[in-house]
Amino acid sequence: MISYIRTLKCEIEQEVTIMFEPKIRNTQTDLLMKAVLTLKSEEDAYRFFEDLCTIPEIKSISQRLEVAYLLDKKETYQKIADETGASSATISRVNRCLTYGADGYRRVLDAMGEEE
Repeated sequence: MISYIRTLKCEIEQEVTIMFEPKIRNTQTDLLMKAVLTLKSEEDAYRFFEDLCTIPEIKSISQRLEVAYLLDKKETYQKIADETGASSATISRVNRCLTYGADGYRRVLDAMGEEE
């Protein structure tokens, strides 16, 4: 009986701690997220991502973040497409994530805004 209560208490504490359960979570993605969290400088980030990703992958990720930034500033799809080269499908996908997603873009954009 006591061990069941301890187990239940641990499960409840974990559930409270992890309020978001990512769809992509597995041991590999956990390792990736932990690795990203170890980066201490912009130089470290450049070095890590240059080793980890291809140049087109980095450019694609960067483009999506810029699209999110411009959508957050209420720019039009046309202006965003002109400035970033992103397709309307990419802009629409990023907009869906901003509106209905896991709040990842929002958290990053807010944190970057606080740094300015």
